[in-house]
Amino acid sequence: MLPEERPRSEHRGVVSRIQHYGCMEAFSKGVHRALVPLESNVSHVVAAELVESSPGYGMLTQMDILSFLRSHDNVLNDIISCSVEEMGAVNENVFSITTCSKVIDVLKSMSAASLRSVPIVEANGDAKDEDVLVHRKGRRLVGTFSATDLRGCPIGLLQSWLSLTITEFKEKGLMHCNTGIARKPRTLVSCYPETSLGQVMEEAMACHVHRVWVVDGQGLLVGLVSLSDMLRAIQESLLLAERES
Repeated sequence: MLPEERPRSEHRGVVSRIQHYGCMEAFSKGVHRALVPLESNVSHVVAAELVESSPGYGMLTQMDILSFLRSHDNVLNDIISCSVEEMGAVNENVFSITTCSKVIDVLKSMSAASLRSVPIVEANGDAKDEDVLVHRKGRRLVGTFSATDLRGCPIGLLQSWLSLTITEFKEKGLMHCNTGIARKPRTLVSCYPETSLGQVMEEAMACHVHRVWVVDGQGLLVGLVSLSDMLRAIQESLLLAERES
């Protein structure tokens, strides 16, 4: 995975910095943010002592780590130039909803599954469309539904809008509640299995999303790449390089 000509010291430097406080491992396992000590004059102490001796704390997020890694693409190019498929970053265990799913049912299911966003695929009229969150690989991806979509709904109309289908809800949400001026729909962030990890990272940061949907050449849903998946793939490659050095 890692070319021999890449100086091992460069990889070790990046590994050392991103592994500070063990944040990389935690973020690669699904932790989205963590409170970390900003600085400390104490060295070579255990984590608990380090926290106690720190004069202040800051919030560190997955996006912060991703941005740091992207800023070192000259060192990590041999890793992030590989496709997300090659890096094993594509998660095929993806749950989706259809265009005819009811908003109230979707919100309940997302809450129960602790999901902040889900892909929307085309309904095809079969019995599976009646289920809310299920595996629907091979369906055409048409959009994303998340809590952000609720912002376009006037608070006084929210109760009545919950009975709408996802398509109806999003169409109404695009119309500004006061001026009646149509708003631009959010960009659908997706990639192919062959897309480089670096490019997927760039798209996620530019659109500030935590999940990038993966589709095939025909636009059919294949899976997803989350920030956790990206960080896990990079961490595994960096640790492999460190062990081989």
